[in-house]
Amino acid sequence: MSLTIVIGTRMGGGSKIKDGAEKAFKDAGVDGKVIVIPGMAADMKLGMTMKQNNADLGISQCGSGGAGAITASTLLGWKQKSQLDSAEAAAQAVHEGYRLIGMRFNDTEEVGYKITEALIKESGK
Repeated sequence: MSLTIVIGTRMGGGSKIKDGAEKAFKDAGVDGKVIVIPGMAADMKLGMTMKQNNADLGISQCGSGGAGAITASTLLGWKQKSQLDSAEAAAQAVHEGYRLIGMRFNDTEEVGYKITEALIKESGK
C-alpha cells in the first residue's frame, strides 16, 4: 500500500514541497506518490484531484492560506486546517488528524519533508 499527496498552489508552484515529500518517502522506505497540480489557481483543483487519485493528504498554498483546502473540504467532507505559516504547524495538523492542509506561500523542501514524515507516522507505515 502506498501513500499519495497532492499539492496545489495558487501561483502554480509546489516543486520544492514535492522534492521534500519524495525524500521523506525514500528515507522512510515507504512507497509514496506526490502529485503537483500544474498551472495557476491549482489550489482550487485540490479536492477534485485528490478524489481522482484517492489521495491521503492535500496541501494547498495561496496568499490567504486556505482557499483550496476549504474548497476541498466542502467537496470531500474532510476536515481542514488552514492559515498555517510553518512546516511545524502543518506537520502538527497532520498529527491532529487533518488531511487538508492550507498554508500561505512556503514552497520549501522542509515543508514537504515534515508533512510527509507526519503522514507516514500517522498512517502506521
